[in-house]
This record gives sequence, C-alpha cells and structure tokens, in this order.
Amino acid sequence: MLRHFLTLTDFSETELRGLLACAKRCKRERGYGRRTLTGKTVALVFQKPSMRTRVAFEVAVLQLGGAVVYLGQEDIQLGQREPIKDVARVLSRYVDGIVVRTFAHRDAEEFARHASCPVINGLSDLVHPCQALADLFTMEECFHRLKGLTLCYVGDGNNVLHSLLEGCAMFGVHAAVASPPGYRPDGSIWKSVGRRAKAHGASIRWDEDPKNAARGADVLYTDVWVSMGQERERAKRLRAFRPYQLSRVLLQHAKPGCRIMHCLPAHRGEEITDEVMESPQSLILAQAENRLHVQKALLLMLLARANR
Repeated sequence: MLRHFLTLTDFSETELRGLLACAKRCKRERGYGRRTLTGKTVALVFQKPSMRTRVAFEVAVLQLGGAVVYLGQEDIQLGQREPIKDVARVLSRYVDGIVVRTFAHRDAEEFARHASCPVINGLSDLVHPCQALADLFTMEECFHRLKGLTLCYVGDGNNVLHSLLEGCAMFGVHAAVASPPGYRPDGSIWKSVGRRAKAHGASIRWDEDPKNAARGADVLYTDVWVSMGQERERAKRLRAFRPYQLSRVLLQHAKPGCRIMHCLPAHRGEEITDEVMESPQSLILAQAENRLHVQKALLLMLLARANR
C-alpha cells in the first residue's frame, strides 16, 4: 500500500515505535537491510540546500543497496519551469521513492498527491518530521524512555518545533516552550498538539520567560533564530531573541544533568553558547548521527510497504 511521510501524524504511535525500533537495529547492526534497496532509486528534490538531510539520505540509500538522484533548485525549479504535479508524476515513473525539501508545505502536499511512489518530507516551512524522529530516537537512547520526560524548547516557534511538539505529544513527553510573544508556534498545531498531549498523559505550556520554562527540564533544545529566507529580518530577530540564548546561566534553571539538543546548523554565540554546545551534557552530535539511522528505517518502512 502506498504511504507518504509528510508529518509525524501520518504514522500512528505504534508505527512510530516500530520505526524507532528499526532505527535502533540499524544503528546496532550497521549492515542491517544492506540489500533491501538493490535495484531501486530514490530521488532527492531539494528547493533548499542541506548538508545533514542530503548526506544522511544519500548514505542511507547507498548503505541499503540503492541508488540516489539529486535534483537541486537549479536543476528542477519546482513549480516554476513546470507544474509540481507534472514533476511528481514523471519522477514517479523513474524512481521508487522521493524525498522533497520545499519552502512551502503545500508544495510537499501537492507533490505527494500526484506521486505514485512514497514521498518523504525532508523539510518544509511548516514541519521537519525527519528531524523530530532523530530527536525522539536520541532522547530515548539517552534516557531509555520517552514518557514522562520534560523537554524545554527555547527560541523561534518554527518548523522544527512543530514536529518536535507533535512527537512529544504522541509519546507522552511534557513540553515547555519559551519564545517572544510574536514568535510562538503555529496556533492550529498548538491546539492539536495540546489535545493529543492530554490524551497521552502529557502537557504543553508556553512561557515568555525562558528561566521559568526551563524549570524541571530533562532536555533543553534550541534552534537558529534566523532561518534560511529570513535574512532581511536578522537584526529584528536578534534583538527579540537575545534573552533566549541557551547558556550556562539558563542551564542552571533546569534539572541537574539536563541534556542539550540542537538540530544544527548552529550559530554559536547567538542561540547557543560555545561552552554549552561543547559541554558533556550535549547530545547534539548524537542527534546529527541519528538522522542517518532514523532515515534508513524510514526508507525501509516506506519502500518495503510500497512493494506489498
């Protein structure tokens, strides 16, 4: 049966648990699934450049025995040179799976509507589900559980946070968000996450004060203040977010031994200090590595399902 992965909520909690278990096996047994994609090709269609998403998917496909075709914005000009539906339908006749990285989430949705092979969202302006998978995997790897943990996210209410909140809600992780009032998470996502969190015995809360939000946190998480395409807002954003830096001072308000997470790339000295990033409490490099393992598990799950 054809399935796509555009948001975490496209999969059930049971399916996500199975995916995380598969990722754990991929990490433990480096040769696991090495012939699964033999004779198969995966296309990466990226409007926005990326190191981690691109390399992790390319390495994952190659380690599973498949081939990769990369199409950047200059190659394809998605939605400009020709309609998205035409690109999706044509590529589906060439390849066995497609990873899209788009500016607008609606473009990823349109791509999936017209594709006849699995489509994976490698990032959109609304969500970043592959990153959230790696985050959940990393937290479970560190704490040996997810349910009952408390995560505090400090900074911009962006796509990374949206997927992270969805994951926390589905797995019973309490989430606190600290951001300036004008940079809170998307309202509709916040409402749906709140309902889902309550159903799973978890809570979500927003606080303008990062020190209040950090109290009781097992994990402090941050992301860049100025994302790709927001360069014109840089000065304004730096002023707004300066009190939200993840520093040693903020860390003192969390639980002793609180762990540090960041999806990368990081602007050291802005949203996070070099000292905290390099501290023994940091899980940042583990997060980056785990992108490979969860994306390998995702490919195994979706492409194997498509063949049934």
